[in-house]
Amino acid sequence: MKNAPNSPAPEALPSPGKFLPPWVLRSPHLQTIATLWPRRFPRLPKGEQRLVEVESGTRVRIECHWQPNRQSCPTLILLHGLEGSSESQYLLGTAEKAWVAGFNAVRMNLRNCGGTEHLTPSLYNAGLSGDLARVTEDLIGSDALPEIHLSGTSMGGNIVLKLAGEWGSEAPPQVVGLSGVSPSLDLAGAADAINRPSNFFYQRRFVRGLKAKFRHKALLHPQTYRADGLNRVHSLREFDDRFTAPHSGYGNAVSYYHRASAIRVVDRISLPTLILTAEDDPFIPFESFRDPALTRNPNIVLLAPRHGGHAGFITRRTRIEDRFWAENRVVEFARQHSRLHQT
Repeated sequence: MKNAPNSPAPEALPSPGKFLPPWVLRSPHLQTIATLWPRRFPRLPKGEQRLVEVESGTRVRIECHWQPNRQSCPTLILLHGLEGSSESQYLLGTAEKAWVAGFNAVRMNLRNCGGTEHLTPSLYNAGLSGDLARVTEDLIGSDALPEIHLSGTSMGGNIVLKLAGEWGSEAPPQVVGLSGVSPSLDLAGAADAINRPSNFFYQRRFVRGLKAKFRHKALLHPQTYRADGLNRVHSLREFDDRFTAPHSGYGNAVSYYHRASAIRVVDRISLPTLILTAEDDPFIPFESFRDPALTRNPNIVLLAPRHGGHAGFITRRTRIEDRFWAENRVVEFARQHSRLHQT
């Protein structure tokens, strides 16, 4: 999807499906950093906290925002990105929009995220599609939810797409659609891109967070994890090669990036799928989205505006919806493919 180079006057704005960044936010870095701006979510009711066992000895925490008649409503499960949590602004914003639109909204923490290091002896990584599958199955079984939609951002987007590809044509019948916002579906390409000097700020922030988590993990499980050499790690690839990959059964970063990347299986996705990415994303190479495995799959809709940064997509204000374009598109897509939604 291409946007016109000249922005129209506010009263002449096209449909809300068009992404038009404000002139002051055309920079991909400003768009990306804007995801950290504090926001309020007054329309999102307090969630019900729940723990789900995803494998023996490992639980993840989810936050459930139920409609009064949850068994007759569609449900949107939301998954965050690297070093995010269920409290990430974009997850809260999408959850609020989904709840207002009549969906149950479930915000999921990946293992170790959101202060849950004590709930598992393992680390988290970009290939944990089985955790999302288990949460989905648990909600279907324990709450008799009739319809599920999945959505992930960045690393969470990779996990959602990877799971859908692994399911192929055998997804649970209750799962009817999915979306990925700025998904890191080629992990090796993303690791190389974030290592560019222009991305120093992002890499430093991610690496600091991963190091802090690992130090905490080493305190909780000193027989399993040793922080030796942690101070010599300065990049995501180095961290993954030394810590994530060997402790998660991948061996090294090369194997991890290959086996955990959704791009290997996107050709098998058989559910209606929306992928949102920006051509100017600082550290998710757009070349990933030109892969024939993705472009030739008729079940995938790709929206790729010229601007938007990484998971930013702050658009011009309209009378129809707020500035958070990607959040609106995710909920809109779920509504369009819902069997239960009442217009």
